[in-house]
Amino acid sequence: MDKATYRIEVDAPAQACYDWWRPLTRLPEIFSDVESVEAITGDGTRTRWKVAGPAGTTVEWEARITEDSAPHRLAWTTVAEADPDVTNAGVVRFEDLGDSRTGLAVELEYSLPGGKLGEAVAALLANPQHKVERACTEFKRIIETR
Repeated sequence: MDKATYRIEVDAPAQACYDWWRPLTRLPEIFSDVESVEAITGDGTRTRWKVAGPAGTTVEWEARITEDSAPHRLAWTTVAEADPDVTNAGVVRFEDLGDSRTGLAVELEYSLPGGKLGEAVAALLANPQHKVERACTEFKRIIETR
């Protein structure tokens, strides 16, 4: 699997940062290609993702939260039995730096499927490092202006 990672410090408490990320449904606010993330279970541990692909296509998959350690760590991965052609995972770490500051580390892992779906996902993941950095910067802007 390929990986994109980024770390940034924000002027907000770790709990507030974790609370913003935990439902995962806010990710379209910071990742421009993510059209929607919707909870499909009452506890929000399983979500349905819709992401813009090339030429107006949409790539969809289900993910489940694999680790939920408030307010320190949140991790998710695709559900293989629901969408065997899409494999990705993410983890966000929230490090309390004191004085209401948090070190935020985001790591996304992905592997590209073959065929037309692979082409769509490859276009989606064009320059994933830049997309993760941009998302973290946008998160910083949002959380610091609350």
